[in-house]
Amino acid sequence: QVQLVESGGGSVHPGRSLKLSCAASGSILDIGTMAWYRQAPGEQRELVANIKNTGSTNYAESVKGRFTITRDDDTNTVYLQMDSLKPEDTAVYYCKSNIRTTSYDVVEVWGQGTLATVSS
Repeated sequence: QVQLVESGGGSVHPGRSLKLSCAASGSILDIGTMAWYRQAPGEQRELVANIKNTGSTNYAESVKGRFTITRDDDTNTVYLQMDSLKPEDTAVYYCKSNIRTTSYDVVEVWGQGTLATVSS
């Protein structure tokens, strides 16, 4: 049994920053790609950024240069530093990880989501 627990959401003014965290716990051998998605009201869930276990990263065009994804494999945690926030960044942010639980099993796990609101 593995789970992801997110934290760090909140309400900020445009131009300010937020840092999201997502910690994995449970029976974990190792973790592959870790990612952040977001879903705005009335919109489909979209990929924001991901990071492989090699450290290679990928970002949505809309957040390039403003958001930074990092990971700490000692604590099984992925972070999303969000700077220069815009109202259109308002969404529920979800983390997702591919987690190896045994030599043969890899599971895709989602967090419960954390709300980030950007408004003046």
